Amino acid sequence: MSATPAVDTAVDHLVVAAATLAQGVAWCQTTLGITPGPGGQHALMGTHNRLFKVASAAFPDVYFEIIAIDPEAPPPGRARWFGLDEPTLQERLRQQPRLLHMVARSTALQAQRRVLADAGCTPGEVVTAGRDTPQGRLQWQITVRDDGRLGNGGALPTLIQWQGGHPAAAMPASGVTLRALALRGVPAAAQAALQMRGVEYAPLPGAALCATLATPLGDVTLES
Repeated sequence: MSATPAVDTAVDHLVVAAATLAQGVAWCQTTLGITPGPGGQHALMGTHNRLFKVASAAFPDVYFEIIAIDPEAPPPGRARWFGLDEPTLQERLRQQPRLLHMVARSTALQAQRRVLADAGCTPGEVVTAGRDTPQGRLQWQITVRDDGRLGNGGALPTLIQWQGGHPAAAMPASGVTLRALALRGVPAAAQAALQMRGVEYAPLPGAALCATLATPLGDVTLES
């Protein structure tokens, strides 16, 4: 097995999927007590999102993404990220939005992806993506499996490496902050490569992800 690279890894953002973006906004208002900020379109994947900052002392520069398939975008010609093409998931999302996943920020994505692959995980290949914002273009590299599915039931984080500015830098405080995050089902060898500040690796059984947020409505716990 390759040695764990000497890189920094941190929680970058939480991913909640919705059947439609309007449904996701309504869920956010009811569940978390705020209206999410603006997002944008992802031409590469045929998706769009809304975002808001949830950074805290324990989880700096973290944001929250509500994502859905963009009905006005042409089919992407490949499987969308976060398993959004799966019929079973879409059926569940029609009932209500769901916490799906966590994306981890890396300073050496290619090296860290190889370590996860050597640990028996399937992090996927590295693709380049981006979108335009009023503050300029956001550009990043991200791991995505060919089938679009999430590893280890969503507990294995997707890796992202930003090329330039980070989106949280332009986001105002939202009134919601991330207090705790637990992952279940990440192999021990992968845990060693993903030593992220504030993250608990909890034993099975249980939800793959469990996030606790302080909100205007009080503490809210979301499980995948």
